Amino acid sequence: MSKIINYYNQFDEWGRLEREPIEFQVNWHYIKKYMPENGCILDNGAGPGKYAMELAKDGYKVTLTDLTPRLVEVAKNKAKELDIEGCFEGFYTADARELTMIKDAQFDSSLMLGPMYHLQEEDDRIKAVKELKRVTKNGGLVFVAFMPRVRHILTSLLFPENWRPNDNLDTINQFSKTGCFNHAEEGRFTGAYYFNIEDINPFMESQGFETLDLIGSNVGAILNNDSWNYWRGKGDEEVTKIINLLKEKATDPYILGISSHLLYIGRKK
Repeated sequence: MSKIINYYNQFDEWGRLEREPIEFQVNWHYIKKYMPENGCILDNGAGPGKYAMELAKDGYKVTLTDLTPRLVEVAKNKAKELDIEGCFEGFYTADARELTMIKDAQFDSSLMLGPMYHLQEEDDRIKAVKELKRVTKNGGLVFVAFMPRVRHILTSLLFPENWRPNDNLDTINQFSKTGCFNHAEEGRFTGAYYFNIEDINPFMESQGFETLDLIGSNVGAILNNDSWNYWRGKGDEEVTKIINLLKEKATDPYILGISSHLLYIGRKK
């Protein structure tokens, strides 16, 4: 995990969600659609706490965890800056596979919007999901983010030099079989795991969850800067219409593979 910690130590994850607002807005739309009106929430693998801050602002009692100590400190500082420290019940540096500081069945809803990106071994993925289940109340909701394998294949074909060693078909074909990606360049997004879309619901259901939805968090990732500049040139109202369209289409199973991230929504049985 050291390479992953090093990556997030130097990467501006808060800024990424600001620069790519579609993902946050689509996820937030569906989180709020399903989330109970109040309660205790875990944001597990929260990074700097973008979602946790919004949940706290809405009056939820939030516990935040992340693997990277620097990001936990960033989250603490953000909570102070926003004057919402009182809505947080704890900030913890923790591995999603071992939430030892958290009691069983503590949360009405639990988010895990990052850890599944980096668990390349199936046993580790199962451990993380089992921990999420353990700390969530019976009947509680979970929101878990995944990355789709087919999207990364397409991205590698589009931008091969950005995603070495996926700059040749032999390596891309190997990735297609394993879902594991380790960047050839130091300091880049690495140690990653991408799911086949058809495996996500059965995987979560096998760990004791009832599937409620699977959405494409960022179908808008297919739009390049020129596309966005065109639509922005038509004014804010037109951009709002696009965002609403992407929210509506997020649940269309036929376009999940073009989204860079997916959001699984389930209920603990």
